Amino acid sequence: MFPHLWIPITLIASLAQTGRNATQASLTTRLGPVGSAQVRFLYGLPFALLFLAAQLLIVPETLPSLTSRTILFALAGASAQILATILMLAAMQMKSFAVTTATTKTEPVLVAIFGTAVLGDRPSPVAWAAILVATAGVVVVSLRPTKGSSGLFDRGGAPAIFMGVLSGGCFAIAAICFRGAILALPEASLHLRATLVLVLGLGMQTLMLLAYLLAFNRAAFMKSFSVWRVSLGAGFLGALASQFWFLGFALTSAANVRTLALVEVLLAQLVQGRLFAQHGTRQDLIGMALIVAGAGALILATG
Repeated sequence: MFPHLWIPITLIASLAQTGRNATQASLTTRLGPVGSAQVRFLYGLPFALLFLAAQLLIVPETLPSLTSRTILFALAGASAQILATILMLAAMQMKSFAVTTATTKTEPVLVAIFGTAVLGDRPSPVAWAAILVATAGVVVVSLRPTKGSSGLFDRGGAPAIFMGVLSGGCFAIAAICFRGAILALPEASLHLRATLVLVLGLGMQTLMLLAYLLAFNRAAFMKSFSVWRVSLGAGFLGALASQFWFLGFALTSAANVRTLALVEVLLAQLVQGRLFAQHGTRQDLIGMALIVAGAGALILATG
């Protein structure tokens, strides 16, 4: 009935994720990358449970049974997303917020490839062109010298770029796996399947990171409670973003969702200018124009 519903859903997810990334970046100096990543999942799980309860109250449904395929897909997605988040936060300590966000957004090409191989999602030739144009915009934004530096190897340089791209690859795997988990559930409404997989994934991630922190970094775990207000905000924004990501994955291919999500690079530029006092260049504007052109072409291609 609403073939383009995935578009506003993806834009809402991108906005919420930008806020979550900024909040988590501010926590990284106090908690470290792993401790800051844990905040997203531990504090996000209660909100995901509230989302699920609210849906069941508004539209009573029977929860679908979890299949082994759903559990395996969710476990793979949860693990990949943890690694992606830790790599992203570590890169943000070495390079600017917007550049790190941009390098993680090299994922759409990988999402399209993985989606075709694993789930049979096949983008049209126009959609492929849109994905490549938007990703080229990300590369233009990312691979540039920064103010006061002599090239790529300053201010974190190559290591930060590498971690950002690797993070994007892990996010790509997570996106495909979570879409696979949603599609593998028995018949139920799309929104219920998406939220159930969200709860399942966050539950797995919370248990994995709690076990790691209690065993190897109990100090970071305890510190997250001393900054509970900020942690709660990061958890809410993370759960909200994931709720809309998963709804998008239920409605269309992960490649479509993750390509349109490149608008997050534009949002990150605004955030870093206001919150982190880091400003873009003419090259940033060229890259962002390519991202907008690619996203626009993708919307037309899926029409």
